[in-house]
Amino acid sequence: MTTYGIIGAGHIGSQLARAFVGLGHDVVIANSRGPETLASLVEELGPRARAATAPDAAAAAEVAVVTVPLHALRAVPVEPLAGKVVLDTNNYYWERDGRINALDRGEATTSGLLQEHLPTSKVVKAFNHIVAAEITTDGLPAGSPGRRALATSSDHPEAVELVTALYDALGFDTVDVSPLSESWRVERDRPAYGVKQDREQLVANLALGTRTL
Repeated sequence: MTTYGIIGAGHIGSQLARAFVGLGHDVVIANSRGPETLASLVEELGPRARAATAPDAAAAAEVAVVTVPLHALRAVPVEPLAGKVVLDTNNYYWERDGRINALDRGEATTSGLLQEHLPTSKVVKAFNHIVAAEITTDGLPAGSPGRRALATSSDHPEAVELVTALYDALGFDTVDVSPLSESWRVERDRPAYGVKQDREQLVANLALGTRTL
């Protein structure tokens, strides 16, 4: 059993909370509006979940998830996440986040920006390229024909290992596209983004991506 601290309670954050509780883990979840606004979600999740502030969720986490709009990245607590694996689900939506020149020019990645913000954490890309609802509906047992695959990447092998085990527990194969600088291959609008694909198809789509759009 692991305690997951989830910073961000939107579609992905809420669905990951359901997925983690379903696997028997504990969840501490936070949003930008205060723990009291998460009462109905916590009630749905049951006794393994509680709401908290972002710093408290980060402090309680054995493993953390950052799933906030990219423009809110700088509000993610730093010190409470030191030394911890941090799953990054973020995507760059310039229409929402404003233009970020380094991303537009292909000189940075969304996960790389989070790693820069959390220099003592172990950031790993995960769950950014699947529709939230499909996290708990598309999984299949290992070895099933057509089992869906998801990508991950990190500069920390132990973080990739954790995500690989988590994907498998939820019914997905894993394709590792480490290091973190390669995580652009599964960002928004690339061929591997948001597509239902098995391992072979995902490998092919990752290879089709281009550094800038």
